[in-house]
Amino acid sequence: MTTKTQKLAAFPVFLRVENRAVVIVGNGDEALAKARLLGQSKAALTLVADAPEKALAAWAAENGAHLIRAPYAPRYIENAALVFAATDDEAQDRVIVADARARSIPVNAVDRPELCDFYTPALVNRAPLAVAIGTEGAGPVLAQMVRARVDQMLSPSLGVLAQLGTQYRDAVDRLVPRGLARRRFWKAFFTGDTARAVERGDVAAARRSASSLLAAGEDIPGHIALVGAGPGAEDLLTLRAQRLLMEADVIVYDALVPEAVVAMGRRDAERISVGKRKGCHSKSQEEINDLLVALGRAGKRVVRLKSGDPLIFGRAGEEMAALREAAVSYEVVPGVTAAFAAAADFELPLTLRGIASSIVFTTGHDLKGRTLPDWASLAVSGATIAVYMGRSVAADVAGRLVEAGLSPDTAVAVIENASRNDRRLLHGTLHDLPSLADRNELTGPVMTLIGDAVAGANFERSEALASHKHQLERA
Repeated sequence: MTTKTQKLAAFPVFLRVENRAVVIVGNGDEALAKARLLGQSKAALTLVADAPEKALAAWAAENGAHLIRAPYAPRYIENAALVFAATDDEAQDRVIVADARARSIPVNAVDRPELCDFYTPALVNRAPLAVAIGTEGAGPVLAQMVRARVDQMLSPSLGVLAQLGTQYRDAVDRLVPRGLARRRFWKAFFTGDTARAVERGDVAAARRSASSLLAAGEDIPGHIALVGAGPGAEDLLTLRAQRLLMEADVIVYDALVPEAVVAMGRRDAERISVGKRKGCHSKSQEEINDLLVALGRAGKRVVRLKSGDPLIFGRAGEEMAALREAAVSYEVVPGVTAAFAAAADFELPLTLRGIASSIVFTTGHDLKGRTLPDWASLAVSGATIAVYMGRSVAADVAGRLVEAGLSPDTAVAVIENASRNDRRLLHGTLHDLPSLADRNELTGPVMTLIGDAVAGANFERSEALASHKHQLERA
């Protein structure tokens, strides 16, 4: 069953107002709000106010608007492109609306949708790019909510990039064939090295990149973004990561990246799972490296999604080395690592004045060897230890840390699926930690935090590790 698309009562258009008169009638906040909105355009703005409030008069003076300090009269709207009635007086607004319509001028009566010829949208301004969101006057707050989300998704430098694009339009029309080649050029222009240079504020580098694209013809280079997918909750993804996912031709993701995060990518993007989970490696690291290089050389824009942060136990170093050797363009987008998400779930300060002034990130496998790691002494001196992927080696972790001199009574916090709705919290001491290896029901990624600062966590929603240990002993 398909849902029939509802028809709009108001059709959205963009009206040219540059150097044309736009008149706002009113003294107070309603008039000021419209003035600020229209002030984002190049319209010749006139404010008609017989008793303008101080803020309105100040805004007019600061922004070069023409302020007429007089009661409204029809002559003030002659030849206007648009008129706004913002008097907060229904009878007066009706008079202004009638006068405007008699002159065939579109008019808007603020907060009176039944009197409006048009509605003002919630506006995302990246001039010359603009995104307008409207609800036909039914829900201005809803429009503002949508505007806020769109505003977050669009890079602040997008307007500068759009202006630069207009300067290359004629050259592209001459040198790049119509159809697929031209679409690929503009896609690379607006999402590739040119766009990244504009984001850095380096317009000269952006021009060099655009010129290189023109010279490349149909041989458009690809680009790989190594993106941190965060610990699992999709709303912990960074805004930059979201933008890249919406621009990607291909999304290459690990097994620990939830489907909800992958689904945030462009709908028609190719999705490639490369596994890499304990006991189930669908592709070797070398195969993944080769895949990324091949996609980049094929001109694809790729997001390589890695759980947490790509530079923390994500083997991003090997992928970056392969891309550098193959001369394939790449960038790294950080993500929220699991240790930070676990600390947030436990309301736990990883550093605590007078108790813990350093943090160690490690994997449980670092504590299995015969030689203690160099950082073991930090644990004794009060550092907070964040152990990744440590459930199956919990006994080794506990034993080696006690051997290093850490007290068996040191506080421990354990979390499965940090940040997600299905997370599970456990707590205890270093003495209790070996029982974690028997918790076979913990199938998701497990993070363990160890140290004196952990004692300050909120354990109200947490289960004691010792309770399971006692259950096993009784059994």
